[in-house]
Amino acid sequence: MELTHRHRRLRTTQTVRDLVAETSLSPRQLIVPLFIVEDTEKELSIPSMPGYLRIRFSGIEKELQELTELKLKTVLLFVKAADELKDNTGKEALNPDGLMQRAIRKIKAFDQSITVMTDVALDPYSSYGHDGIVANQQIVNDPTVDVLMRMSVSHAEAGADFVAPSDMMDGRVSYIRKALDEKGFINTGILAYSAKYASCYYGPFRDALDSAPGFGDKKTYQMDFRNSEESVKEALTDVDEGADMVMVKPAGAYLDIIHRVKQNVHVPVAAYQVSGEYAQIKAAAEKGWLNHDAAMMESLFAIRRAGADVIATYFAKEYARIYYASGTIS
Repeated sequence: MELTHRHRRLRTTQTVRDLVAETSLSPRQLIVPLFIVEDTEKELSIPSMPGYLRIRFSGIEKELQELTELKLKTVLLFVKAADELKDNTGKEALNPDGLMQRAIRKIKAFDQSITVMTDVALDPYSSYGHDGIVANQQIVNDPTVDVLMRMSVSHAEAGADFVAPSDMMDGRVSYIRKALDEKGFINTGILAYSAKYASCYYGPFRDALDSAPGFGDKKTYQMDFRNSEESVKEALTDVDEGADMVMVKPAGAYLDIIHRVKQNVHVPVAAYQVSGEYAQIKAAAEKGWLNHDAAMMESLFAIRRAGADVIATYFAKEYARIYYASGTIS
């Protein structure tokens, strides 16, 4: 055959494929979500997230040592508040000796160079399981933002490098930025969950933190999965209000959103490969229906290829082990 172009020439060997690969992903670009619980917590396993554990407060250093050995240096903290501490005001979220604040201090005492990001939302502390304050069965925006401002300052005082508002209230980035600056935390960054969709993929996460909504759903503040234009609008708004990074969540079913946001903002774009995405791969692999490591790799590279600069993923440790063992990813 007389062919001018033989595209397979660039696929002939692993070396050639590595040479011309368009997309790379280093463990340095991964954010590790950590679920922190008190030492009194009896159950650390999460049935819907096989292989992923809650971490007791006393076990933080052990986890950090493992992450450090894998050169994973960025964590995103979530805490599981005791039921008796939950109310409709977010009072425990502001406790300077609360679990989140103590966890931040403990991590920074272990290693100042670890980048600590903290979840800012009220659902772990809410007796209703919602991300904001409830009034007349509605999640009220402005009173919630007031608490989120003070919550962010509390995290910064404890040593957080970035606060990550995941609540999707209007205007919260602007007011958090103002509150941080007024308290002198001008170098504390904001990773805004700018395009967080009302998704069915969050179920296992809510099992992990016992934070499922007690009534209704979260569709009045999280975004409608039928829409994409508003993802750009809200990301641009958050950047204008002072966000240093923006987040798209979930990731795998929203690759088009990651791409659109990346094309329109001039700050780093993060994507969150959420608990349901993790659980799907784990469950299918346990059934023998797909290769676990291959599916993990493909899913992460798809997110990166779509435009994510950094990825929050429960696969971080597994990916890092393969990355350093192989010296290449294919």
